[in-house]
Amino acid sequence: MNEVINSVNADIFFYHTLVASGALLIIVVLIHMLYNRRTPNSITAWILSIILIPYISILLYFIIGSRKREQRYKKDTLPLKNRTTDDNIQNSIDKMLRNYGIADAAKNSELKLFFDATQTYNELLSYIKSAKKSIFISAYIFKYDKVTKEILNALVKKAKEGLEVKILIDSLGSLPLYLFRYRLKKLIQSGAKVEFFMPVFEMPFRNYINLRNHRKIYIFDNERVLSGGANLSKEYLGAKNDKSRWQDIMFLIRGQSVEHYFEVFASDWLYASGEELEYPQEGIKSEGEIYLQVVPSGPDMDKDVLYEVLLSAIYSAKEKIYIITPYFIPNDALIQALIIAHHKGINIKLITPREANHTIVNLVRSSYMRELEEAGIKIYLYDGAMLHAKAIIFDDESLVLGSVNFDNRSLFLNYEVATFVYSKKVINEVELWAQKLIENSSFGTKNVSAPKRVFENLMRILAPQL
Repeated sequence: MNEVINSVNADIFFYHTLVASGALLIIVVLIHMLYNRRTPNSITAWILSIILIPYISILLYFIIGSRKREQRYKKDTLPLKNRTTDDNIQNSIDKMLRNYGIADAAKNSELKLFFDATQTYNELLSYIKSAKKSIFISAYIFKYDKVTKEILNALVKKAKEGLEVKILIDSLGSLPLYLFRYRLKKLIQSGAKVEFFMPVFEMPFRNYINLRNHRKIYIFDNERVLSGGANLSKEYLGAKNDKSRWQDIMFLIRGQSVEHYFEVFASDWLYASGEELEYPQEGIKSEGEIYLQVVPSGPDMDKDVLYEVLLSAIYSAKEKIYIITPYFIPNDALIQALIIAHHKGINIKLITPREANHTIVNLVRSSYMRELEEAGIKIYLYDGAMLHAKAIIFDDESLVLGSVNFDNRSLFLNYEVATFVYSKKVINEVELWAQKLIENSSFGTKNVSAPKRVFENLMRILAPQL
């Protein structure tokens, strides 16, 4: 009988200890969240996860939960040099960005848009083959397939010719290549340097594997830069037309903004490799009439500049806002801003794929799209291949291009880079392309059952981490 009593007492003691330790861990995590100024939605999401799967969630929080880097391992804040010769402010967005410390809108002689994946592939190969001094590439996804083999062969050839070739690859976005690095052996032996950003298996508590480098930057001879949303794989690029290939936007820049892109790349390269890069002054080309403003975003910025500027731009819009994005998972502030803008009479159009390439994204985004639709905002679901393009038009004054999705991950977690374009000609070109997307889209979301609607709303808990 005593043995039974002792066994029960031991079980009770163990249970109380487990509950007490769990409660203490939750308090520690909550204090850590508040100390790091986590948003209310993010705190709610993590607390609910910890309650449902306590010890696993707590472990995950300390691996992936921190957004801005701790000082000991922090990537230096990224400043952009201001080399413009006048103080010509383009509009309220330009002015706000300057107040945040972003370099002035710079003059550029060329901005060329690419909406076709085959054209982008051919242009990229031609830029590599025609480079004379250097090639710097930063990519989130770099797969080893029939498309990238051609790119790698071209890079090997240029490195053997003596060009400075540096490739920065995100280790999680390109996990297969990170794990099987022998595929890069020829490239490295040819003299090129390859670095993986935040290696996922090296000190995970230091690296915060949730913070990924999502920037796409291709710099040639420090004279021109190719950027946008496309990664390096057959899904995004190819020598032949393929109806299943993803839709995306890339753009080429010549002019002063090339230096700003160089500085973003150089900062990331320094963090990954320890090597400092200097921009040669002879790389600065003659000024043009296309004003562009390069805006990095992520843990290497002191403020959430991009998010706050987008929020302000929504409230400041006078006529229209067009949003093209593959992943629409905003926070409540952005949703409310869009609804208020609609009630002010702003023409708002959201263009997004009918089916995103991640099932969980489809589930989480649905409630946000329905909320906008019920407020009267137009939702267009693109019926073609996966729409991976990212663009936002504010009236006829500003256009946002780059790697940034309209979701929490891009705006608060990833290292990103956006380009604000102040050119009516370029804005009109993107607007015409948006109209073509609309012509191949279905209007509005479909009705769903009440249980599914409840489930979709419940999935918002995951939004801060997607």
